Amino acid sequence: MSTSPGTAEHVADLAVGTLFGALEDPALNSMNFLNEVAIHYPDAIPLAAGRPSEEFFDLADVHRYLREFCRYLADERGCTEEQVRRTVLQYGRTKGIIHELVAENLRLDEGIAVDPESVVVTAGCQEAMFLVLRALRADERDVLLAVSPTYVGLTGAARLVDLPVRPVRTGEHGIDLDDLVAVIRRERAAGRRPRACYVVPDFANPSGLSLDVATRRRLLEVAAAEDVLLIEDNPYGLFHGESDRIPTLKALDEARRVVYLGSFAKSVLPGARVGYVVADQRVVAAGGVVGLFADQLSKIKSMLTVNTSPIAQAVVGGKLLAHGCRLTGATEPERRLYDRNLRHLVAGLAQRFPSGTGVTWTVPTGGFFVVVTVPFVVDDALLERSARDYGVLWTPMGHFYDDSSEVRALRLSCSVVSVDRIDLALDRLAALINDRPGVSENLIHHGRLADGASGEP
Repeated sequence: MSTSPGTAEHVADLAVGTLFGALEDPALNSMNFLNEVAIHYPDAIPLAAGRPSEEFFDLADVHRYLREFCRYLADERGCTEEQVRRTVLQYGRTKGIIHELVAENLRLDEGIAVDPESVVVTAGCQEAMFLVLRALRADERDVLLAVSPTYVGLTGAARLVDLPVRPVRTGEHGIDLDDLVAVIRRERAAGRRPRACYVVPDFANPSGLSLDVATRRRLLEVAAAEDVLLIEDNPYGLFHGESDRIPTLKALDEARRVVYLGSFAKSVLPGARVGYVVADQRVVAAGGVVGLFADQLSKIKSMLTVNTSPIAQAVVGGKLLAHGCRLTGATEPERRLYDRNLRHLVAGLAQRFPSGTGVTWTVPTGGFFVVVTVPFVVDDALLERSARDYGVLWTPMGHFYDDSSEVRALRLSCSVVSVDRIDLALDRLAALINDRPGVSENLIHHGRLADGASGEP
């Protein structure tokens, strides 16, 4: 008996085993899972996602910055009306149309002098990561090093290009340099080829830790001595609280050891999805220099996203132009808000969890994140219970480790909530934590229950 198309016999099902193996890796499910929990429990207070505050969003700015960039093209670049229209609305240059403005911003804000041709403007920093890792993964010998715990987006990107990630201990100063050397040499002894070490020197996601200047200089020395690149990711450097800014690795780099990843998601607008990579390393062959590493990344990008949205780039470029290509001053209100929230969050933890209760936390000087260590295992099931029964969201730290070991810590983000909401969220978090076996007994032993420890959401 024949069947017509569309019946069950003709449905095309795909067996898991016939798809790319990394799709089953937990790292590739982390972001989707965390987003789904937030969507399913919209009333839960979000201390999870590291998003910028929406307090500074204004739709009118999009149009204003777009006009500013078009004015720049016409008045300063000498473009005709037709050329302006084509630049913003047509397919664009693969490396981007705001590369010169990005280079000027780096010079003014970071003290980084780079050839604009070494800048590739990307569809968010996530694409920049992928391009770099895809280019560095030449064969099965190649491995990537990363300070652990590390941003799950980096781990996921590495999975997509079949590049194994080897963890390097955090250490007292944000990276254990002795362990870095040991991991590099162990991998080489095993016949593998360490290509680069990924590091977030300023208020790292998730740890919130930063590298001091001495550690940065020593890290550059180790990279040169061991002949590896450093992939520096800097999404939070402008939000340094009340402390002085520290030079980036790239600003200290005199030997082109650093591939620099940047993003305008936190400093301009996340919805634009505009990031960039500075890849000024020379690529050489037997006949000599064949170009910049940025040129190689551009080849990959041309087959991945073709080009980054010129309209989105124009909005970002317009904001840069409106502020003289400096974002340090332009983001001052955001810096103050994040600093206030961070200090309030840390103080709130101290009020709710006195010394000796088994609950501790990091005290970053800037950025968005605080890591809370607790005397029990933290997993996705506990997060879902927290969202459902206690009305507060956070991130299990297990998502930031590249193994299946049990982790007794969670990450809090303070960037999108008011101080009043932080207080309510911490009350709810305290109720969740104090309901866990052993915690309430510690609190009673130390003379009090934490605020909100009744067990009610």
